Amino acid sequence: MRLITLLVSLVTAVVVIALLSKLLPPEAASILLDINRGSWPFTVQNLLWLAFFVGIGELSIRWRAGRLEESQIDRNYLPEDEETVLRPGEDMTPIYQKVRASKYREVCFVPRLIERCVLGFNLSHSADQTNSLLNSSLELYLHEIDLRYNIIRYITWVIPSLGFIGTVIGIMLALNYAGDRANVESPDMLYQVTERLGVAFSTTLLALVMASILVFIQNVVQGKEENALNKAGQYCLDNLINRLYSP
Repeated sequence: MRLITLLVSLVTAVVVIALLSKLLPPEAASILLDINRGSWPFTVQNLLWLAFFVGIGELSIRWRAGRLEESQIDRNYLPEDEETVLRPGEDMTPIYQKVRASKYREVCFVPRLIERCVLGFNLSHSADQTNSLLNSSLELYLHEIDLRYNIIRYITWVIPSLGFIGTVIGIMLALNYAGDRANVESPDMLYQVTERLGVAFSTTLLALVMASILVFIQNVVQGKEENALNKAGQYCLDNLINRLYSP
């Protein structure tokens, strides 16, 4: 899934770059793509677009994961009526079998929590210990969610870094042009230098805009996953932990 998403993201980035190079006016294309550079299409701006769409693709994976987590509560793993009491042994067997039969039991939080709590209660016969197990599991899964965003955090760090690198390269090239003796007497030397400096600083501007967009989407998507985990914990607490009874 991740490899396919990566390939789709890269292809989308290439298509967007091609469309922008054809549709944008020259000034905008110079800012967003650095289309006038002799090394085109190998420019820092294009590299930024590739990194940006890779980040969008990774966030789309996490968004789909959050939606899948939220859908697990509607699969009726646990009894939701008000009268059911769960005792160790036979009362737990149907729940355990249903969770074990789910194709999501190794992927999603709800079946993983239920399976862990059912096994813990059958072994300990203690509702308090099972409740502690649920709380410990929720803390571990919260940390697991945070680890899933390491790639996104790296991309949101590397994009501004690439922007600064592009700015430094642009300033270096502008100074090299101004320092060339052949260009000293050129009537348009000042124009050429300022144009190169303008493109150089636009690289940082583009990178900062891209990074801010990715950080915003990351916070929204991560909040969705964390909210799904909170709902999973509440679901298990209401329909499993609070129904446990050991004679």
